[in-house]
Amino acid sequence: MKDTLKTFNEIASLLLEKEKSKPVADFIPSKDVFNTLDISLQETPVVDEVFLNSLKELLLHTPKTATNTFFNQLFGGRNDKAVLGDLLAVMINNSMYTYKAAGPQIGVEKVILEKVCAMIGWDTNSGGSFAPGGSMTNFMAMLMARDSKNNHVRLDGVSERMTVYTSTESHYSIPKNAAFAGIGRNQVRYIPVDSFGKIIPSKLAESIKADIKNGYIPTLVNATAGTTVLGAFDDILPLSEICKKYDIWLHIDGAYCGSVLFSNKYKHLIKGVENADSFSFNAHKMIGTPLTCSLLLVKNKMYLDQSFANEADYLYQTDEDDFNPGKTSLQCGRRNDALKFWTLWKSVGTKGLEAIVDKQFELANVARTYINSNPDYKLYSYDNSISVCFNYKDIPARKLCTLLYEKSKLLVGYGTFNDEEFIRLVTINAQNENEDILHFFNTLEVFINENSFLVNKSFK
Repeated sequence: MKDTLKTFNEIASLLLEKEKSKPVADFIPSKDVFNTLDISLQETPVVDEVFLNSLKELLLHTPKTATNTFFNQLFGGRNDKAVLGDLLAVMINNSMYTYKAAGPQIGVEKVILEKVCAMIGWDTNSGGSFAPGGSMTNFMAMLMARDSKNNHVRLDGVSERMTVYTSTESHYSIPKNAAFAGIGRNQVRYIPVDSFGKIIPSKLAESIKADIKNGYIPTLVNATAGTTVLGAFDDILPLSEICKKYDIWLHIDGAYCGSVLFSNKYKHLIKGVENADSFSFNAHKMIGTPLTCSLLLVKNKMYLDQSFANEADYLYQTDEDDFNPGKTSLQCGRRNDALKFWTLWKSVGTKGLEAIVDKQFELANVARTYINSNPDYKLYSYDNSISVCFNYKDIPARKLCTLLYEKSKLLVGYGTFNDEEFIRLVTINAQNENEDILHFFNTLEVFINENSFLVNKSFK
C-alpha cells in the first residue's frame, strides 16, 4: 500500500503540473476513444510500466474540472482540505449505515446535519441524510411527501391520483422521480415562470385548485433555489403560504445554489426556507467538496423513519436507531461523504464557507460587468445569480461551445430560456480570481478572431 500511495503522489503531482501548462485536456472524439487510449481489459496481468503508462494517458486526456478554464457544469475547482477528507474516507472505507461499522464517523455526519438544520431555523425535531446527488435527495423528498399524504402507500402502493408541482425551469429529475415513486410522469404539473425564471405563485394556485376540482390529490410542490440555466431562485414565502393552505409538502431543491444558506449577504435569496418541509443542497457545488456530497434536510425527522426505516437483524445489532442512519436513508451501503465536508468546514469555519459562496457571486459580477461594458455581447441573465448567460456577436452558442471544446480551448456549456439560446458561464469555482474570468472572455475573443474562417464555416 505504501508503494501504491507513492505512485499516487507521483501521478497527482503530474496532473497538477499539467493542469498549469495545459488546463484543457486534448479532445478525443467519442468514436475514437477506444482506439486512442489503451483502456481494454485482458485475461492476464500487464507489467507495471504498461499499467502506469495506460493510467497516465487516460488521466491526462480526461476533462480537467479544477482548472480556471472549466465553466461547463455546476461544479468545479478543488479545495485541498476537502480533498484530504475524501482521500481519507477512501482509506478508512466505512459504510455509513451503522455505528458499529462507522463509529465516530456517524457523529461527524450528525454534527453537520444538526448544524445545518439549526442554520435553517428548525428545532431539534429536524434531521437529515446524505445522498449521492441532487436527483436522489429530490427523490427522497418526494417519497416523504407521498407517504405523509397517505401512510398506507408504503404497504399498499399508490392507488390515488397524486400530483406534483414544479416550475418549467426545474431539474429534470422531477418527472423521473414521479415515475419511480408511482405517482407518474403525467401527474407532474409544470408551472410557468416569470421573466427572471421564477415560478409564478398565482399560476401554481390555479393549477392546484383545478386538480382538486378534478379529483386529484396535490402532494408535493418542488421549488428551486438556483435553476440549472439562469440560476433563478423561486420566491419561497408565497409558495409556502399556498402549501400551508392546501396541506401540501414543500420541498426546496437547492442542489445548485441552496448553499447561499451559509452567506449573510445572499441568504435572502432563500427567505422563508424555514417554512419548507424539506430542503436539499449539494456541497459538491457551491461549497466545493469533491463529488458527491448531497444533503437532504427535513423539518420533522419522523418522516425519514416513516419512509425509509426497515428492520434487519443481520445489520442493526448495536446502538440506538439515532446512531444507525441506514434506517433513515434510501441506501444500505453508503460511502462516507460527510468527512470531506467536515474537514473543509472544520478547517475554514462557517465564515470560511460564507467566503467561498460570496466569492462565486463576486466572480459573476465581474463577468456581468464585462459583458455590459462591451457592445459585442448580449446578456440574458440577471443579478444575484452565478449563471452568467450571454451571446457574443450573435454567434450561435451551441456551435461556439462545441468548437471551443473540440479545439481544447475552454469548457463551457449553453442553455435556453424563452426560445433564446446562449452561452452559460458558471462561476462556481471559488478558487478562481477576477482575472480568470477576464481571461475566459479574452480566450473566447482571441479564438474567434484567429479562427474566423473555421467559425464562419461551422455556423453555416
